[in-house]
Amino acid sequence: QVQLEESGGGLVQTGGSLRLACAASGTIVGYAAAGWYRQAPGKQRESVATLTSSGITNYADSVKGRFTISRDNAKNTMYLQMNSLKPEDTAVYYCKTTTLFRVYWGQGTQVTVSS
Repeated sequence: QVQLEESGGGLVQTGGSLRLACAASGTIVGYAAAGWYRQAPGKQRESVATLTSSGITNYADSVKGRFTISRDNAKNTMYLQMNSLKPEDTAVYYCKTTTLFRVYWGQGTQVTVSS
């Protein structure tokens, strides 16, 4: 049974940085891609950054140049480095792992950027 657990969220001032981590427990078979998503109050969940098994990354236009997604295979952990944070980045951030067989989601971590 695979479980994803996010950490690293919190309260930060505008212009600050945070690094989110998504640790996977269990054995992931048929890994295809992973990513970070966020959902702000009253809005739909949106893709922030994705990383395929071949190393291809994709970012939402709103975070390009500020956020970096990475993965440490040895630690079975994915990261999202967030720099130059803005109030509009405030949301619950979720990690997602997609395999050939199913999709796994974490429980989410709150990121709040104060102006």
